Amino acid sequence: MDPELQLLADSIRTTMTESLPASGGKLDAALTDLGWRDMLDEIPDTAIPLVFRLLGETGAHAGVLNDVVLRASGDAPGGAPPLPFAGGSWVVWERGDACESAIDEALPIHRVPQGNPLPPEALHAGRRAAGWWLVGTGRAMLALARRHALDRVQFGRHISSFQAIRHRLAETLVAIEGAESTLNTATAQPGDGLAALLAKAAAGQAALTAARHCQQVLGGIGFTAEHPLHHHVKRSLILDGLLGSARELTHEAGVTLRAKGFAPRIAQL
Repeated sequence: MDPELQLLADSIRTTMTESLPASGGKLDAALTDLGWRDMLDEIPDTAIPLVFRLLGETGAHAGVLNDVVLRASGDAPGGAPPLPFAGGSWVVWERGDACESAIDEALPIHRVPQGNPLPPEALHAGRRAAGWWLVGTGRAMLALARRHALDRVQFGRHISSFQAIRHRLAETLVAIEGAESTLNTATAQPGDGLAALLAKAAAGQAALTAARHCQQVLGGIGFTAEHPLHHHVKRSLILDGLLGSARELTHEAGVTLRAKGFAPRIAQL
């Protein structure tokens, strides 16, 4: 990574980890002070993957997805537009920290009556950003499972030496790396709605794969409230549903390709 970009990444990671006990409004303000909105205007192809991937890896949260959608819609930042959610419902990611009526007690996301359809550019940008967040969440779960596999001893051996454990971790890594490659392709083609749709679907599926396999690797400890895995599992379920779940987007892609009568070449190999 470029030294300047690495320095920026370190600064953002530090900001997220220091704000984690009070994520949400506090982190939103901290990222704004760090220049998040300026980066979004000047270097969006760098800022969006970096910030959202780090949100996933650190487990922090903030209403920055609103900024991505509003910018792509041509609206001023700082608001909280209604966003489509899985099952045909709509939600708003509040800027504050109130979670009383939220669909997840850790996130200020509230169900709302049906909103206006997002402009295509906003929908595509939001899906790419959410996809990067899912990839970061998947990597966080993989890191937890890998650490446990290296530390846990059963039958006199570290469980990382068991082939079944290795297969689960390897399948998780392949899914995450594949989703990241799909997102890179979609980022390079911001006007391609199908690429953004497939990237979000791949990222959602990768995070769900990570949740399933990492839960199995961690075993009983992964079900406890004291272990951080459950935090990432719930986050991946919410993010997968936001702007279309992997199941819904895969179905939508199939309908689109049947209507076209052919599969367009998205990536030049």
